[in-house]
Amino acid sequence: MALKKKPVTGMKDILPAEMQIRDYVLGQIKETYRNFGYSSIETPCVEHIENLLSKQGGDNEKLIFKVLKRGEKLNLETAETENDLTDSGLRYDLTLPLARYYSNNNANLTSPFKALQVGSVWRADRPQKGRYRQFVQCDIDILGDATNQAEIELILATTTALSKICPNNKFEVRVNDRKILRAMAVYSGFPEDDIEKVFITVDKMDKIGMDGVKKELMENGYSEETADKYLDLMGQVVNDASGVRKMGEILEGVLEPGAAENLAEILDTVAEVSTGDFKLSFDPTLVRGMGYYTGTIFEVSMEGFGGSVAGGGRYDKMIGKFTGMDTPACGFSIGFERIVTILMDAGFTVPTVNAKEAWLFEKGMDMSRLSSIMKEAMEERKAGKTILLAQMNKNKKFQKEQLGKEGYTEFKEFYKEALK
Repeated sequence: MALKKKPVTGMKDILPAEMQIRDYVLGQIKETYRNFGYSSIETPCVEHIENLLSKQGGDNEKLIFKVLKRGEKLNLETAETENDLTDSGLRYDLTLPLARYYSNNNANLTSPFKALQVGSVWRADRPQKGRYRQFVQCDIDILGDATNQAEIELILATTTALSKICPNNKFEVRVNDRKILRAMAVYSGFPEDDIEKVFITVDKMDKIGMDGVKKELMENGYSEETADKYLDLMGQVVNDASGVRKMGEILEGVLEPGAAENLAEILDTVAEVSTGDFKLSFDPTLVRGMGYYTGTIFEVSMEGFGGSVAGGGRYDKMIGKFTGMDTPACGFSIGFERIVTILMDAGFTVPTVNAKEAWLFEKGMDMSRLSSIMKEAMEERKAGKTILLAQMNKNKKFQKEQLGKEGYTEFKEFYKEALK
């Protein structure tokens, strides 16, 4: 039977032209985040299955690539459920591994700790444009800071990176707070125990609109009066810091004291300090699907892509599940694959300081002649140039076209004998 040459469904081979863009984007992100004082870390791609199934990852826990137990531990005869056969799985995001990492190593880390983590994650999702089963995430997190300084810095760093990478694409940062979301639901009359179910419906707002949300809420058994009160509440505020403060006034007695002012300060400060050109708005419909968010949440939408390109929020309870003691934590993740898709669709080419040269030599060239060419190429590389040395193909025109796609703009040709 012939081996399969195509990659597994939902995963892809990356050609050199795209790889150049990926390397460039990654370099810009890392340089920006390091300028903000974030330290690079790395965690394993495989996590304990107990951690992955701890009911913190929302629907992602249904999409885990599970890893079978090995050797004598894999006992098919005694297994009663699928989970009896597995003891680990591929990580579905970088946040849960970071929480475990911090819990295990916090004695050797600065406080607060500003982490930069880039790596592949895996979800058994339905593949579509910009969405794969293996994809790269770029995360920054601040652990150990309970103040809104963490959110402000995360938004400033992420928007700075996006402005550098996609200067021609307009984008919007929408912010909300899970505490405000919860208070709005309670104020409107939804039962406390049903609030997470209500969030699932509200999270569809951008897809089905207010009428669709109202219809689904009523189909789920809630009264029209409760649904109307909730949706009317969303329409009473403007999308800036003053709107957050007004929401705080409306929800007084239901909302945790200081929550509205905390979010308003984030909006005010980012607007004052940021040097980027983007829209910043309060969005009372923003939910974010992960189960571990406890406070501020944010999401970025960008011109050229239908969904979000970055998102994150505060998750103050996750580390405590490892240590028994809650630790404030907040993070922001860039959807790396989606940014790359936007750039490729726009025909983006990586800016280069030095031209990339391809030196092509004729087949059958004498080794002494070839050695002198190689020596010359070494000297040029020492001077900082990019030199590709390759044998000339029969179809030289096609070879140059392919090299051109990889950014080579200058060509030199070497023959066994001087051309007459």
